[in-house]
Amino acid sequence: MTTEIRTSGTSVRAQMREALRTGGQGLGRLAQAVLGALPGFVLPVGAAIFSGVVTSRFLEYYYAAPLVALALAAVVGAAVAALCVRRTADRTRRFLQRWYGIRLPAVYDPLPKLESDERGHWWTGYSYHRSGTVARYAQLVHWGLRDRTTRAELLWLVVNPVLVLALGGAVGLLLVLGTAFALSGPVPANAFGPVSPRLTSMALSLLVGIGMVLAGILLAPYAVRGYAEVARRVLDQDGRATHAQLTKRVAELTETRADAVGSQAAELRRIERDLHDGAQARLVAIGMTLGTIEHLMETDQDAARELLSEARQSSARALQELRDLVRGIHPPVLAERGLGDAVRALALDSALPTEVFVSLPDRLPAPVEAAAYFSISELLANAAKHSAAERVWVDILYRAGSLRITVTDDGVGVADPSRGTGLRGIERRLGTFDGVLAIDSTSGGPTTITLELPCELSSPRTSTSSAKA
Repeated sequence: MTTEIRTSGTSVRAQMREALRTGGQGLGRLAQAVLGALPGFVLPVGAAIFSGVVTSRFLEYYYAAPLVALALAAVVGAAVAALCVRRTADRTRRFLQRWYGIRLPAVYDPLPKLESDERGHWWTGYSYHRSGTVARYAQLVHWGLRDRTTRAELLWLVVNPVLVLALGGAVGLLLVLGTAFALSGPVPANAFGPVSPRLTSMALSLLVGIGMVLAGILLAPYAVRGYAEVARRVLDQDGRATHAQLTKRVAELTETRADAVGSQAAELRRIERDLHDGAQARLVAIGMTLGTIEHLMETDQDAARELLSEARQSSARALQELRDLVRGIHPPVLAERGLGDAVRALALDSALPTEVFVSLPDRLPAPVEAAAYFSISELLANAAKHSAAERVWVDILYRAGSLRITVTDDGVGVADPSRGTGLRGIERRLGTFDGVLAIDSTSGGPTTITLELPCELSSPRTSTSSAKA
């Protein structure tokens, strides 16, 4: 195989596809947030307006009709809003858990029981009332105003529509104006100053419109993140979710540590088995052969020479087995040349043509290099065995304190960790370093698998290169 320099166009295209995919996902999530906020705003306001209009029509000849209609509208609107408070908050909690894995537990204070005294009065826990119905509603209102979670949900009912109007309005305005601008046709030639004679006003309008639409798509994920952050701050004022996330993180670390210990023990057993069945057996055979040679040196020198030749071949095979074993534990090229050259060597031995693009500042920590190397090795093996691909691209980049590896193939797609293709093992390997595995694989391909490993570097020098194997 030959090695040649290539441009980073594939990496740029992959990054553009990833940005557009993330933008489309952000648009979908933003639309869900807008639709989720509508009932909590439209229903109370609509009920208040409807009740106010109907009351004012019935009492239009009375002097106090506007005041009565306004008061009734406020009561009806507040009642409908009270019905929407918990549903709106629960809907937002489901969004955050599905989108980002943020779990916001809803923990409410216990509601005191109503008690009746000998006079027939009802004690709510806060005050006495003669009517049980009045006592029940008074208790509910008082409890709702004192409970921290309910107060947070009431605040979110007000903040939610304002927030989605601000964030969704900005993104929607870019999309609508961009689409209208792109479809508006010719514009005055001097609208944007001097224009090249070859560039018509229609083309300029189309380009500006497409640019606005792309800006709206790329802005959508940031709007969703802002929405999620504000929702978390409003609905989790006492930090219960933070505590829950810490508990979950401790459980994840315990699991990954157990996986790491189990994998290490399994690897030690494999090394022991390979040494026992391979190199050790050959060395024992060589020792027995040398003992036989020692007895044949004076009686049968021809047989001794044949045994010496066999012993030399056995020693060469034992040495090769030891080298293969060492390479499986930690490849020498990885220890001596670093991750970039080790992956290039891996690509040369790959069953598929593999292009490698590397942009790394100096050397990475040895454990991170080993985890990344063996993960890439597993992904290349999966591509050769399961994807029916014709070519593989590997991009290795270090940005903002994180190692980002993208492995893309043009195979049939549908990579699934549950199918036993080694992806679960890669997840466990990355989990030891707080790494993340992301899979983008649809039926018919292509398949893009992204690995991210947080790590720190000691040198600012940057080495960028590309190769094709």
